[in-house]
Amino acid sequence: MGALWAVVACQAGAGDPHAAATHAPGGVDFGVHCAPAVRSDFDGALALLHHMTYPQARAAFRAIAERDPKCAMAHWGVAMTLFQPLWPTRPDLDDRKLGWSEVQKARDIGSRDQREQLFIDATAAFFQDPPSEDYWARIHRWADATERAHEAFPNDVDATTFEALALLATTPQDRATRDNADRAAALLAPVLKAHPDHPGAMHYMVHADDVPGREHESPDIVRAYEQHAPDNPHALHMPTHVYTRQGDWAGVVRGNLRAADAALRYPAGDHGEYVWDEFPHAIEYLVYAYLQQGDIANAKKQRDRLLATQHLQPSFKTAFHFASVQARIPLETQDWAGAAALKPRTPVWVEWDKYAWPEAISQFAHGMGAAHTGHHDDALAALDRMMELRRKMQAANESLFERNIHVLQLQLESAIARANGHDGPAIEKLQAAAAIEASTPKHAVTPGPTLPSEELLGQLYLARNERALAKAAFERSLALYPNRRLSNRGLITAESVANR
Repeated sequence: MGALWAVVACQAGAGDPHAAATHAPGGVDFGVHCAPAVRSDFDGALALLHHMTYPQARAAFRAIAERDPKCAMAHWGVAMTLFQPLWPTRPDLDDRKLGWSEVQKARDIGSRDQREQLFIDATAAFFQDPPSEDYWARIHRWADATERAHEAFPNDVDATTFEALALLATTPQDRATRDNADRAAALLAPVLKAHPDHPGAMHYMVHADDVPGREHESPDIVRAYEQHAPDNPHALHMPTHVYTRQGDWAGVVRGNLRAADAALRYPAGDHGEYVWDEFPHAIEYLVYAYLQQGDIANAKKQRDRLLATQHLQPSFKTAFHFASVQARIPLETQDWAGAAALKPRTPVWVEWDKYAWPEAISQFAHGMGAAHTGHHDDALAALDRMMELRRKMQAANESLFERNIHVLQLQLESAIARANGHDGPAIEKLQAAAAIEASTPKHAVTPGPTLPSEELLGQLYLARNERALAKAAFERSLALYPNRRLSNRGLITAESVANR
């Protein structure tokens, strides 16, 4: 195994094969039908895939294919790293062509094992017809084929874990529900009982708990996963999704300080030319947690750390975190002049036309600042652009992105109405935003909404001296997003005045 991890480490820019080995601990025993010399290496590569450590998993599978040209599943593995079912990344045409080429290589080599054939067929279902832009049709084809593999091998550990992943990936985008998470968790529980260190079962159980109502379901697994891969950025970060749901800001800071540092040691790109987008992902969770602790200085320090980092991976996640990290600090500190000064679509090297929701966040922050500082035309211009971005997501069948933009649009419309002295419409807009927000699943890319609608509604009621209504709104906000600083502060204010 040392030879493979030396290759992976060098490709990742780490240089230390022992570091790569700790990056992908055990827990996988796939029983791949390839040369005996690469079987343990395949298990290590699959562990990386289950950890969603995609760049390193791809390098590992490619190294296996070079060592054993008859290993069909090595090409399956490369293809599996080219799409990320729970992430906002959408494989471009080049990646879709490459994925299709890899599954064709796997089929040409062939496998006498039915389970491996079904795995290859499932991945082929995603990559077929590379020119098609319908991402969700691909995900559902892959999920359906993954279900067939699980039905054929219901007791197989990896067939079960991939089926759980497929259930999570096909969670409805237009309503908040825990049904898919509960079904995934029910599949994973017996796997974890028999194989408590399986990386996929652990990881996907943590994802299953990243929904309202499940955040306290599996505390032992969440804590265990934080320790399972002590050098793996995503494994270090993922438990903090659950800690965020719980309002455990110390846990969020602890995990993401480690995750951000680890991400810098494992670059992305075919030649290790990029800083992996797990780095900005960890930074945003840090900024969010520090803001909830009232630690504005450290929030700004992490923002500046992100902005100073060169060669970030060009991806949806990087674009999102550039926009969101810069927006959160002035919005949560109510520095409206600072928000108005934000320039959407920066830095200019980001291909913003590909990332509607991230741009909408920047437009929203700029527009909110403009509305609060009396720059009416700037606020309306930001609103117009947000509406255009929302229409773009409607046309692309990206329901979850569209709904998030719609919430931001309604919040900005409320701020504009309020600035013009129209409190009634302002309240109605926030009520509509809150209804959409409460019925929309939180995307894993973000620790929480840019600003909670119920929190904004509570602040508006406070400004109108409607204390009982403010108290109820802040309580609803905290039920969705526990221990948020501004909601806590608003609730205390509403209660203290009401009790006088």
